[in-house]
Amino acid sequence: MPVTLDEILNEMPAERRARIDKLTQEMLAEMNLRELRRLRKLTQARVSKKLKIGQEGVSRIEKRTDLYLSTLRSYVEGVGGKLSLVVEFPDRAPVILAGLGENIERNETPKRAKKKVRTAAKSKLNSRRAA
Repeated sequence: MPVTLDEILNEMPAERRARIDKLTQEMLAEMNLRELRRLRKLTQARVSKKLKIGQEGVSRIEKRTDLYLSTLRSYVEGVGGKLSLVVEFPDRAPVILAGLGENIERNETPKRAKKKVRTAAKSKLNSRRAA
């Protein structure tokens, strides 16, 4: 006769169940982008439609180890989440960083955004020279 997981867990000492629960929570607290998407029960194709990129683009994002914050923010929002960046120091409470990756418009690449900033700065400089 098969034994269920609940039956096994109920027979364990409380201390061992607590250690297993703690380990489970630690494992769930750390996951990569692919695991995050799967947790939300989304396919790469569905995320690609939300991000307005191809499915292969979603695959590339999930495999990368180094991303622009704006790309990471878009991906997290695409799977239904909200990105928060927390800085932890040994001598004080954690600090949530704000405003990173938010100023770039959704359909702009970072290069286009930088170009806009440079163009705006040049326009401002030229208007000062003309005055």
